[in-house]
Amino acid sequence: MSDLDLLYSDVEDDLRSSVRNVLADHCDPAAVTAVYDGDRSGLDGLWKALAVDLGLAGLLVPEDRGGAGASAREAAVVLEELGRAAAPVPFLTSSVVATVLLLAAQTDLLPRLAAGTSTASLLVPLSTVPDGPLPSIRVGAGGRLTGTITSVAGALEADVLLVPVRTAAGIAVYAVDTAVAGVVPVVSLDMTRQLADVTLADAAGELVLGDAEHAIRRALEAGAALLASEQLGVARWCLDTTVAFLKERRQFGRALGGFQALKHRLADLYTGVESMNAAARHAAAALAAGDLDLPVATAVAQAYCSDLAVTAAEEAVQLHGGIGMTWEYPVHLYLKRAKADQIAFGTPDTHRARLGALIGLDS
Repeated sequence: MSDLDLLYSDVEDDLRSSVRNVLADHCDPAAVTAVYDGDRSGLDGLWKALAVDLGLAGLLVPEDRGGAGASAREAAVVLEELGRAAAPVPFLTSSVVATVLLLAAQTDLLPRLAAGTSTASLLVPLSTVPDGPLPSIRVGAGGRLTGTITSVAGALEADVLLVPVRTAAGIAVYAVDTAVAGVVPVVSLDMTRQLADVTLADAAGELVLGDAEHAIRRALEAGAALLASEQLGVARWCLDTTVAFLKERRQFGRALGGFQALKHRLADLYTGVESMNAAARHAAAALAAGDLDLPVATAVAQAYCSDLAVTAAEEAVQLHGGIGMTWEYPVHLYLKRAKADQIAFGTPDTHRARLGALIGLDS
């Protein structure tokens, strides 16, 4: 394994500050909560501010193809901040997974994604493991596609669907305009990343990549690796907000944060979040460097961060007491995001089994 620098650079710190400022202006927790009632009006301009004004949609796209020419390290910082805000934007599905897939193709769709003028979604269930079975759609004469894929993330926001199609030569990817697909929203635990069932009925598709299985798996690997950074952002918000609350909330004449039992719980959570930081940064750095141990780093990060994010959110709910149970207080957004992320790109148990096989410990 090569030496990977896990520290944040000055550029990454500046990027974090910029993203946090935009989210403070455009992603109020009350507006995010309103998404659960179908009202996205309070978030108008959020994706444009991030994708176009800051240029985040093209972070992973080389400059000669219309992007920013950054790396997975910068994308990880963005996802940390999106996790801290439980932001309902398609950065992970479009600017990471779909973009990494299209880097292997020569298509005019990639510059559109990089510019933030279009978004795309890979048509696989959110729970698809990077090295697991891939669903596929049937292709007929003239590139007409037929089939159904369920529980797809990012399809509701996408302009274009990237559809895996099994052919005699292997798996290819076709691009389909979302307008000609049957995209049915699914009531989801995390409505800030709402899932959808997608049906294609003799839909016109354009071949964008033949022999695409390796590119699809690399895109899913990138999604799983960088999801850990989003989970880190969720957990860090839960820790920081809970610590601040317990410093101010008083009971029995003293601040709740002064009680030793609560200090112990917060100390355990702090050490867990710092370990998450190391695991998530390692996965992002391995992805950025093209490290051969990326699958190992991803499996470690997902096996650890998925569970820890849920633990942090559960602790936040409980340690906030009654207010933590209310709809108006935003902690429920983080619990739902953490629970939904726990099954994205494979469950923690799946990644533990995957890790065992990768390092020779499988039974």
